[in-house]
Amino acid sequence: MSLADVLDPLRQPLVTVLGTPVSWTEVLGFGSGALCVWLVARQHLANWPVGIANNVFFVLLFAQSGLYADAGLQFVFIALAAYGWWTWTHGGGSGTDSLPVRSTTRAEWALLLAAGVVGTFALTVLLDRATDSTVPFWDALTTALSLAATYGQCRKLVESWWLWIAADVVYIPLYAYKELYLTSLLYVGFLTLCLLGLRNWRRALTVRQREFTEVPA
Repeated sequence: MSLADVLDPLRQPLVTVLGTPVSWTEVLGFGSGALCVWLVARQHLANWPVGIANNVFFVLLFAQSGLYADAGLQFVFIALAAYGWWTWTHGGGSGTDSLPVRSTTRAEWALLLAAGVVGTFALTVLLDRATDSTVPFWDALTTALSLAATYGQCRKLVESWWLWIAADVVYIPLYAYKELYLTSLLYVGFLTLCLLGLRNWRRALTVRQREFTEVPA
């Protein structure tokens, strides 16, 4: 039995939305993705293994839909998830077993911006010349934004939520254009959860800053 035979049932239609078949892969990606973002917003460590499962489902879904950069991005996400998992438990320094929420520095913003611009340009050229993608720029842009946001999430940078919000604003119409209606709907939910996560992480940062500046009587 080949790998294709094993994966084929996941590609079969489960329901029909707006006249378009929705596969098991898309449904499972929907559920695991929503759970992952909810866990991140709550700073729960379980977001990392759930996120890895979500990445696997999306590799199948995006490759099938011709979103090659997004499909390849999932492998990078898996590697970053392993890094983030370790960082959240070991990156807080001596005397702590967790990584605290913090703000993004100017140097980090400059690095993320430079990497985002270069990455978007390079991926756009690659997708346009080497694949049959019909949306090379938008696929590349969301890839670059998602990578930057995931790095920020690994380091618990509050502003990483703004990068996710920007990516979701593009993802929603992009997936609808590709007739991935359930995934497009999922990203509407992601957008809402990102706003919730931004609020929660801001509160956590405020509490930490208050504790840091308080002087014992």
